[in-house]
Amino acid sequence: MQGSLSIEQMCRLGGVSRAGFYRGLEAGYGVQQDMELRSEMQRIALEHRRRYGYRRMGAELERRGFYVNHKRVLRLMREDNLLAVGRRKFVRTTQSKHSLPIYLNLARRMKLTGLNQLWVADITYIRLQTEFVFLAVVLDAYSRKVIGWALARSMTTTLIVTALRQALTERQPPPGLVHHSDQGIQYASPEYGKILEQHGILLSMSRAGNPYDNATCESWIKTLKVEEIYAHPYQDFQHLRRHVAEFIEQYYNRCRLHSALGYRSPEELERQLADGPTSSAWPAAAVSFSGHGEIYQCNGEQPASHSPTHCLDESPTGYSWAGCSPAEPACASPAEPILKRKILFE
Repeated sequence: MQGSLSIEQMCRLGGVSRAGFYRGLEAGYGVQQDMELRSEMQRIALEHRRRYGYRRMGAELERRGFYVNHKRVLRLMREDNLLAVGRRKFVRTTQSKHSLPIYLNLARRMKLTGLNQLWVADITYIRLQTEFVFLAVVLDAYSRKVIGWALARSMTTTLIVTALRQALTERQPPPGLVHHSDQGIQYASPEYGKILEQHGILLSMSRAGNPYDNATCESWIKTLKVEEIYAHPYQDFQHLRRHVAEFIEQYYNRCRLHSALGYRSPEELERQLADGPTSSAWPAAAVSFSGHGEIYQCNGEQPASHSPTHCLDESPTGYSWAGCSPAEPACASPAEPILKRKILFE
C-alpha cells in the first residue's frame, strides 16, 4: 500500500504490469536480504520444531518485520526442506455403543461471545514402542486454550475426571457452562455427569459417528499428533509425559499462532480479552433449536420466532432444560380438535 493506493492500482496508473513490478522488486531485493529472510525462516522452523506450515510461517515472518508473499514462503520452505511433518491415518477410539444416557447436541446451536461458555473434551491414543497410552483434554472453545489434560495407561473414567478437575480448578466457571464431548462411555458415565451437575454445567454430545460435531477438539488432537507426537520418538511413558506437558503448557497455549484466532496464541487472546471489557459485560452465548416451527405448527402456520436457517436434523423433543424450550401454543393441544369431532358425531 502507498497511501490509499494498492500495488494493483499503482501499476494500472503507471502502465506497468504487476508481474513486471514484482520482477523488478525481486531483482532489487538483493542476495543479502534474501539470505536474511532464509535465515529468519530457519530460526522460526527450529524454534517451532518444524511444526509450522507456510501460512503460519508467513504470519510469524510478518510479526518479525518480513512482509513476504505466501507463495514465496512456500517455495523457500520447500527448497530449504522446512515443510511441516505430514499427518497419519485417523483411527477411531470412541466406544459409543452403550445403554447410558445420551444428551442433546447444544454446541452446534451456540454462538459464543466469550470465555467459559463452551468447553469441548475428547480422548485420543498415543502409541509408544511397547504400549498404548491415552490422553484426555478439555479446551475452551472460544480461545482454543487447553485448560485441562491427563495422561494414563488406561482409557477409564478416572482419566477424563482428572482432566475435568484440572479445568475446573483453573477456571472456576459460573453455572450455565456447556460441556461438549462425543458419546463415549466415559463421558456418559454417572460419575462424570455428577461432577458436571454439581458445578451447574450442562452436558452436550455429538451425533453418533460424527467427528465434525466436535471439530475444535478433533483439530487440536490433529495438531498434537502432527506437530509433536509424530515428530519425536519417546523412550517411555514418563518421557512422553514431559514432552506433552511442554507442548501444551509452554508451546501451544503460549506461543503457537492459531489461524482461527487471527494468528494469535490462546493466552495472547485471553490477555487481550482481560484488558478489554470484563467477562460480566460479555453478552451471553446465544442458543437456538431446530424444528420448532415444525413441532408447534398451528393450522399450517409457523410461529413468528421460527428461524428457517436452522438445520432440521435433530428435534428438541424430550429436552427439559428449564427456560430454553418455548411455551406450547394452545393449538398444540389435541383436546380441542377431539372435542370438536365428538360434537359433530353426536
